[in-house]
Amino acid sequence: MTLIQDISKDILDKVGSVQTLESLKTFATSKVPALIWQRSILPEFQEWIENLNFDDLPSARLILDPSKVHSTLNLLFDEAGTPDGTHRRWLIEDITQVTHFFADLMGSPFVRLRIDRVTTNACKKFHIDCILARLICTYRGTGTQYGISSNKEEPESIYTVPTGDPMLLSGTLWPGQSHSNLLHRSPPIAGTNEKRLVLVLDPIFDPEDEK
Repeated sequence: MTLIQDISKDILDKVGSVQTLESLKTFATSKVPALIWQRSILPEFQEWIENLNFDDLPSARLILDPSKVHSTLNLLFDEAGTPDGTHRRWLIEDITQVTHFFADLMGSPFVRLRIDRVTTNACKKFHIDCILARLICTYRGTGTQYGISSNKEEPESIYTVPTGDPMLLSGTLWPGQSHSNLLHRSPPIAGTNEKRLVLVLDPIFDPEDEK
């Protein structure tokens, strides 16, 4: 594991980065409350998704067995009218791969999969999620923002996860992280005409508890 460069020492102690999906496994044993998979998304894909009619992208919130993710995504993209092709297939494969990895890392038989189409301030207040852990990946638009808080106030320095980079975040239920001062938020975009497509994954151990 390496640490993100060109940012302050307090963040270096809280946010790590890796170069491969497999290396995200270090999250389970690392001392940092957040880990980012730094990767390079093909410019052709990014151009495609940024210019795609926003209404042709899906929006969903489902609890799924990871084995059902690929087929469910195909149905969701069909229903949304997302044009078939190389870039759509890559996106579906990427979400499927990341979801399988996350469920395996968490040891959870199910995941809550959210695909959010965001056009306003979805969650602009800095916070820590009251969950075990969460994976967030922004495929279109500005990525998740994060920073170190003093006395639960808004961080003085705010950093942004690069578009396309998955970020693993421990929540208040993660062992030893209940008092972490690393906070995150969705970037405030109201009034900017920006449109974001965000994947959010949570571990689910018993779907009955979520009803």
